[in-house]
Amino acid sequence: MSLQFIVDGLLTGSMIGLGAIGVTLTYSILRFSNFAHGDFMAWGTYATLAVVSAIGAIVGKVAPIAPLSFGWPLLVALVVGMAFTALLALLLDKVLFSRLRSQGQAIIVVMASFGASMALRSLLEFTFTSRPTYFSRAIQIAMPVGFGIRVTPDQIALLLLTAILVLGVHLLMTRTQTGRSMQALSQNAALARIVGIDVARVVRVTWIIGGALACVAGVMIGILVQIRPFMGFDMLLPMFAAAILGGIGSIPGAVLGGLIIGFAEAGAVQLIGAEWRAAVSFIILMAVLFVRPIGLFGVRER
Repeated sequence: MSLQFIVDGLLTGSMIGLGAIGVTLTYSILRFSNFAHGDFMAWGTYATLAVVSAIGAIVGKVAPIAPLSFGWPLLVALVVGMAFTALLALLLDKVLFSRLRSQGQAIIVVMASFGASMALRSLLEFTFTSRPTYFSRAIQIAMPVGFGIRVTPDQIALLLLTAILVLGVHLLMTRTQTGRSMQALSQNAALARIVGIDVARVVRVTWIIGGALACVAGVMIGILVQIRPFMGFDMLLPMFAAAILGGIGSIPGAVLGGLIIGFAEAGAVQLIGAEWRAAVSFIILMAVLFVRPIGLFGVRER
């Protein structure tokens, strides 16, 4: 049996894990499930693609950075796309979510996020059509690394980027005052307000982190697979499954949950067929809810 599914699982798990960080932060701090998070991924990816196209129109064709399939315009565009997605998340919160959160009924906010998700997805499809597109159509030659495993330079670069971003978020959450404020607010919102934590600032940082990482996850999908309006929606169940599996509020848990889901999906494709891939996330989610509802790193609320 080929061990290629290990690389496939790592890549899929990285995309899911980056997206799940935003899901778990939003739920633990703002206390609602944001169904529009997948669409942040799609909007960030299309924004990045638009910037790449604009740079290409201004400076002409740019040679890729050897041995990668993309050049410096994509790196610049990714930063712009992350900022755009963060601003989109902040705007949606200001216009919609914050007004509804003040009413104190989480189900209303959840339904509003579901409606926002459909609106964002439809607007994206109307603007860019449903036809798949790509950052680059260049074909990379996968390099053998042993045990029947082959990887491309793009895959290696994106795995390294994921590791750097996850480490950065972990350090932010554990070594900075902002991160400690976020943890305090997630554990006890009332007490956090009493001790003087700036709740509005923590909420803004939460949206910025979630939106920026969603953009990166979407761009990874765009580089390795393809870009289309439903790309984020397709990742929604795996992201929620990863967040719940890892334990709501846990950054390492979200990433580990993403990797577990990724490996399970890749293994299912190899062992029993690609048609079961979508069912794996749901099966794992149900198993976790039955056996350990608080997740691997979750803390039982008191």
